[in-house]
Amino acid sequence: MKHAEFTGRLVIVGFGSIGQGVLPLILRHIAIEPSQITVITAEARGHDVAAAYGVRFIEQPITRENYRAVLEPHLGAGDFLLNLSVDVSSVALVEFAGERGALYLDTCIEPWAGGYTDPSLTPSQRSNYAFRESALKLKAARPGGPTAVLTHGANPGLVSHFVKEALLQIAEATGLRTAMPKGRAEWAALARDLGVRVIHVAERDTQVADRPKLPGEFVNTWSIEGFVSEGSQPAELGWGTHERHFPADGRRHENGCGAAIYLERPGAGTRVRTWTPLEGPFHGFLVTHNEAISIADYYTVENGHGIEYRPTVHYAYHPCDDAVLSLHELAGKNWHLQERRRLMMDEITTGMDELGVLLMGHARGAYWYGSRLTVEEARRLVPYNNATSLQVTVAVLAGMVWAIENPRAGIVEADEMDHVRIMAICRPYLGEVTGVFSDWTPLVGRGVLFPESVDVDCPWQFKNFRVL
Repeated sequence: MKHAEFTGRLVIVGFGSIGQGVLPLILRHIAIEPSQITVITAEARGHDVAAAYGVRFIEQPITRENYRAVLEPHLGAGDFLLNLSVDVSSVALVEFAGERGALYLDTCIEPWAGGYTDPSLTPSQRSNYAFRESALKLKAARPGGPTAVLTHGANPGLVSHFVKEALLQIAEATGLRTAMPKGRAEWAALARDLGVRVIHVAERDTQVADRPKLPGEFVNTWSIEGFVSEGSQPAELGWGTHERHFPADGRRHENGCGAAIYLERPGAGTRVRTWTPLEGPFHGFLVTHNEAISIADYYTVENGHGIEYRPTVHYAYHPCDDAVLSLHELAGKNWHLQERRRLMMDEITTGMDELGVLLMGHARGAYWYGSRLTVEEARRLVPYNNATSLQVTVAVLAGMVWAIENPRAGIVEADEMDHVRIMAICRPYLGEVTGVFSDWTPLVGRGVLFPESVDVDCPWQFKNFRVL
């Protein structure tokens, strides 16, 4: 089924696991010829995949100095710039695409190389909060114009649409029947009226390979460089209005929307308690993601006196077990990346990615809603994918279709898009999409072996955020 027709040129910058995995989806669901597509990437990896589909492949790193000269011959009015790279400034490419009259989509807001770990920058300056604010400044300066979709992979991206579906299902289950909210204010009011205090992006990847991780090797089921970069940034989370205890190493930003805080420690070194239906309770890494900020911001309710309501939002990620071992070794080396790196793909033998949103504090306690996709089904559905990558690549496809259908929307985030349209495109590729209610809280089982001081008198029965 073709979801959209596209007559312009498509330039894909970066061609790692996500670029290779999304190409067959693009050719399957967008009416576009391989001759219209050009891949520009920093390394030879993926050349065989591009060749298999008859797509032009250019091995050329994109830098601060050359990006305009490299991209100008390939991008003009009515074209599409799909940015799946690392170490290439998203803001620079958004601005450039807008100048050229081209559509744009990325999966995260990237800085130029070194921007995640530059020691001359403060933790606040190298946070996702700061990167998002720089993109929002561009949005304010350029209202309307060619559509540029920011951060639309699985998470950030798809999970924002999960949140809307979850809110509607909680409303139905609790008797708060409501028409489909229209716009940001009505969605935020629904979350407030339901009593949602906390939203975890709760993910457990159980994929395993027939080759175990070796000493001195970093192994992961998706971009290693991307994961290490975001894991090295400060842990970040949207900070809710119900919170009564501020983390000892928590810090507020001095400018911007004020929807989030950061901790003075790397996200890949910070664990939080969370829950998914199949895994049950587990420790996830509080890795910074754009959705932790954008969702908290989008669901903020203001009154004439200030902020009335805002949920606490953060990512809680348990990657595949070999990636956890890789992180343990990385931290022991003071966050210096291992020399050997291996992206798990063909060697994966079994497992799934259980990715969803966990909404807590409402009348039914907790509700997890999301995707359970096995590696076997991912391979059956689309070549060059595993369970983790397909949840990303189908969201990229859906964001591209939405941009083609809405070509003059300006700069947008996932929270501002039509979740019904996005989910209609994604659902066939997400395995089992389901919602599960639970009475789990982060305090279940606490204080059994050792006494703990817990906030048991909290109005909704538990203090939600606890750094381990």
